[in-house]
Amino acid sequence: MPAVHNMASVSKLSCIYSALILHDDEVTVTEDKINALIKAAGVSVEPFWPGSFAKALANVNIGSLICNVGAGGPAPSTAAALAEEKKVEAKKEESEESEDDMGFGFFD
Repeated sequence: MPAVHNMASVSKLSCIYSALILHDDEVTVTEDKINALIKAAGVSVEPFWPGSFAKALANVNIGSLICNVGAGGPAPSTAAALAEEKKVEAKKEESEESEDDMGFGFFD
């Protein structure tokens, strides 16, 4: 069983490195180009991985993805969504506080 896991790891890493090389050379990441790099490297991969990676990266800004990996924070769209959620929670808390201050407390 470990050989299967190892083959999958090699396949994934080969596709990742190929995509990074293509991006660095400013070449569009496609299944054929990933396969060409893998073949040139003399690596054997499971045949479905190059196509899967090409499809997954088709609409991804790889440069932005690379820059955000080391940042340690969420992606910009995620950060914006979290900020909006915090605003909604803050407004909800303000409205709850204002209801408490309406003079209904008999023992204040």
